[in-house]
Order: sequence, then C-alpha cells, then structure tokens
Amino acid sequence: MDPIVLASASPQRRAILEHLGIPFVVAPADVDELDAGDPPVVALENARRKARAVPGAHVLGVDTVVALDGRIYGKPRDAQEARATLLALGGRTHVVHSGLHLTGVGEAVEATAVTFRAVDTDLADWYLASGEWRGRAGGYAIQGRGAALVAAIEGDYANVVGLPVAAFMDLLTTLGFPGKSA
Repeated sequence: MDPIVLASASPQRRAILEHLGIPFVVAPADVDELDAGDPPVVALENARRKARAVPGAHVLGVDTVVALDGRIYGKPRDAQEARATLLALGGRTHVVHSGLHLTGVGEAVEATAVTFRAVDTDLADWYLASGEWRGRAGGYAIQGRGAALVAAIEGDYANVVGLPVAAFMDLLTTLGFPGKSA
C-alpha cells in the first residue's frame, strides 16, 4: 500500500497510524474551520476541507469536535476558556464527533459518548496546570492526565484521542487493506 497523506500536524493521529503500521507522510493543512453548526456535519466538513487542501491521491483529513447539548466546544483560546469548558462538561455526558475524509476513497463520521466525573474548580485548576488542554478539542486529552476527568466512555476510545480506528480501517479496505468490520 502506498503511503497516505495525513493532512494534520496532530501527534496523536501520527501515533495511532504508527501503532497500526499504516504507511503515511505528514502534510498539515491550513484551512478555515467551521466552529458552529450540527456537530457531526461540522466535523465532516472540516475533515473534507483539510483533505482537499493538500495534494495527493489518498489524503486523510480528520476533524474532531466535542459537543454538549448541540454546542461545540473547540480548542480553548486560553486557560480561562479551558476552565469554563471543563466545568461545563463536568458531571455530564458529551459526544466526541470525528469526521474522516480519505480522498479518492470515502468518508465517515464516528461518535463516542464521554461521561466526565464531577469537575470542581480545584480539579479544573489541577488539570489546567498541566498545560495539556492546549490545542485540544474540549480542552482535554483523554490519553494523558485528562483521563482523571473521565468516568466512562461508550464507543471508540481512539476516536476521543483523535482518529477513530474502526471507521478509518473500513475506509482502507477500499485500498486493499484486509478486513471490514460488521
């Protein structure tokens, strides 16, 4: 299989592809992203924009958004916004939507429900001090210290990290990669 082009600078997405043994090259896309609207539609449109902004036969664009009650919580601009996001998500179940667009192959949207533990200002401040919230949809990283915020998830854990593996692998079957989930 020829390498796919990953239209993202995300170290998490690179790590997932490396763990899967998928050949890829990185070519981050610089596009204007939607930040409001129907969350799965926004995630898929942003993924399309990223994939279409980078040349290549098989470019993978991915976008992940965190939504609660229809509101999208993007990457916080600063610690104050991150604190407000964590407090809003605390004790509730939000949905992480990821859109995938693989040029010349197809696209998919994956949703994972994430339930946070109760988050008070002390827990929020402890997490914010890590700096891990920077550049993260919803202001947290489940694969790091952000795991302490999570009570439960329902769905693909890797989706919350940044790349829904089963949906991505299903797209790859079109390119001759073995297996298709049920």
